[in-house]
Amino acid sequence: MDDIVLIREALQAREAAYAPYSKFKVGAALLGKSGTIYHGCNIENAAYGPSNCAERTAFFKAVSEGEREFCAIAIIGGYDGQIDGYAFPCGVCRQVMMEFCHPAEFMIITAESEQDYKKYTLEQLLPEGFGPFNL
Repeated sequence: MDDIVLIREALQAREAAYAPYSKFKVGAALLGKSGTIYHGCNIENAAYGPSNCAERTAFFKAVSEGEREFCAIAIIGGYDGQIDGYAFPCGVCRQVMMEFCHPAEFMIITAESEQDYKKYTLEQLLPEGFGPFNL
């Protein structure tokens, strides 16, 4: 799958973000090994703790639909209607990724636009991570 397609899908997913408190809207597009793309957006809550990141929303949707293996995720975010910098997955999202992804193979694409993006493996963003293979 082309990186640009995933970035476009993440931009589309961002439109559904519910971020009335931070105003920072994030979209994620997760590519399953089946070829299916799962969308996620951040969903905030007034109590903050029950909020959910776009990346986890995409993973939970995919897993709830039976997908268990993944190739890549594209993430894009910014305040209000603007994209202003790269949006990286938080530590909790990285840990969820470790549960379902091979750290040396799973690609994380963080983008400002279709032309301006960076790619990392999960292993690069979570070195010495803890996953099912550690048990």
